Amino acid sequence: MTKLKILSETDTSLRILFSGVNRAFVNSLRRTMISDVPKFAIDQMRVELGVFKNEETGELFESNYALSDEQLAHRFSMLPIPTFHDDFYFQDECPDCKDMVVDQRGCPSCQIIYTISSSGEEGGRSVVASEMNVIGDRRLEIPEAYGSIPLTKLFEGQVLHAYFYAIMGRGRDHAKYSPVSGVTFYARQNGKINVKTRSKMLFDLNLNITAKDFNKDGTLNDIDKVDLLRNDLNHVGSGTDLEAQFNDAITLEDVEGEFIFQFETDGSMTARTCLEQACKELAGRFEALSNDFAEAL
Repeated sequence: MTKLKILSETDTSLRILFSGVNRAFVNSLRRTMISDVPKFAIDQMRVELGVFKNEETGELFESNYALSDEQLAHRFSMLPIPTFHDDFYFQDECPDCKDMVVDQRGCPSCQIIYTISSSGEEGGRSVVASEMNVIGDRRLEIPEAYGSIPLTKLFEGQVLHAYFYAIMGRGRDHAKYSPVSGVTFYARQNGKINVKTRSKMLFDLNLNITAKDFNKDGTLNDIDKVDLLRNDLNHVGSGTDLEAQFNDAITLEDVEGEFIFQFETDGSMTARTCLEQACKELAGRFEALSNDFAEAL
């Protein structure tokens, strides 16, 4: 039976111990998070060109900036757009838009519109993500934690007036739709003392792990302490002067059927939401595969 235990959790990261699984299962979860969990991202940008007048000061500003349109569009497209899966649709599944041609799709149920109106100053001023304003639900504002992301720099006489259109997509279509980074897993390991006399060489270095951390049978099972032991072994392992003398006096052994899985989100959703969506996507895929097999047989 598959079991999971949360080892650590923040709003944007999770570290989980999976038990009763194999490497293929955990890797399928990793790939699903990267490629299949839906996420909002800016897909189109419309820049207002021309000369604009500041009504208060009378100053004139030109719609101009140092970056090319392509560079600017890329920067905006990678911003973490808040994603609420139960409240929005893919455009090709939206009840109000799915029957329209692609260029005419876009309603409050499948599209989010942002606007920005920023002007420069002498010496230059950085335009940051917090200057974007959402048209509609305030929940969809760029999260405060990411408001300082720099987008471009405007100098005196320059202005950026633009609209941005975000839609739901998947990472397999474009990297901007992938909600995660640093998705990785590795087999859980236990430490084992093979030769007590030579193992003292490691403990004498006064690093992180001591002989007292090991059980009476010479094993170390605590996950966090095993991570520290893994780092300590770098001081007596391959490429060190002590490698030949230490000669695997302490080793790490994989625990069958157990893996440690960890990842971070880009801030568009919580780590727990991302995990739930990945499991939902996997379950739906396996169900469809089972139905196909049933029909074929």
